[in-house]
Amino acid sequence: MLKRLPILCVALLALAACHHDNGNSSATAPAPASTSTPASAASTPPSPPAAPAPAVSASPTAASTTASAAAVAPFVDSGKWVEGKNYFRIEPAQPTSHPGKIEVTEVFSYGCPACNAFHKTADQIAKSLPADAVMNYLPASFRPDENWPMYQRAFYAAQALGVAGKTQDAMFDAIWKTGELATDNLTTGQLKPRAAWPTIDDAAKFYAKYGVNPKEFVAVANSFSVNVKMKRADELVKAYGVDGTPTMIVDGKYRYGPATAGGYAQTVELTQWLVSKVAAGK
Repeated sequence: MLKRLPILCVALLALAACHHDNGNSSATAPAPASTSTPASAASTPPSPPAAPAPAVSASPTAASTTASAAAVAPFVDSGKWVEGKNYFRIEPAQPTSHPGKIEVTEVFSYGCPACNAFHKTADQIAKSLPADAVMNYLPASFRPDENWPMYQRAFYAAQALGVAGKTQDAMFDAIWKTGELATDNLTTGQLKPRAAWPTIDDAAKFYAKYGVNPKEFVAVANSFSVNVKMKRADELVKAYGVDGTPTMIVDGKYRYGPATAGGYAQTVELTQWLVSKVAAGK
């Protein structure tokens, strides 16, 4: 069992993922990219639900909505990217929520240290997408022992109130830099006592900095609509076959991550290639 370390070396975090069931270790290195295991595999992937929920759409970051559409080269299969090694087909493919757009989704949690290390790359991916593609964010909750359901709830409340896009990076900083919303003790790298974990009320105070009324935030966070979104998100994570974060999904068809891509820069390149593959009808 590995000690929980929120601050890891860059080389390790390039292939790190937060997993379902590895005890108290939320930041571990999955299998290297040369294997045929999923990008974030550390345990047997959960089975998809009998009736997968529709895609859960998440607001793109401000950067992805304001940046000029990037140019992606026409699809060419040079043999560099291999299905079953670098990326994995999702069976069955899942429905998307942006008709006419190619969806690129990051499955993540604010509470995941590997996602914190990856989120600037996720921003880069969002900026690199062509006009016919859109960036989504799907918050996972499969580590209740590390407060992930609260972070998931906060994301959907922020999305409903229209501030998720401009607070995506700031939320990571509030957890992993300032410690304002940290579930870990950033000095020791260990979980805080459960009584000291941040709550949805603490998240409301954070979002108040972005013009949100704290009482309204808490009310929305505990609303029926947010509960439904959380349930659908959990179903979709299972339907995608995700067992760790960060994991990338392209158009509900392909799953991969930094480990199988070979690193952060390669994840950006693989995303662009898969988007062009989908655009070509492949």
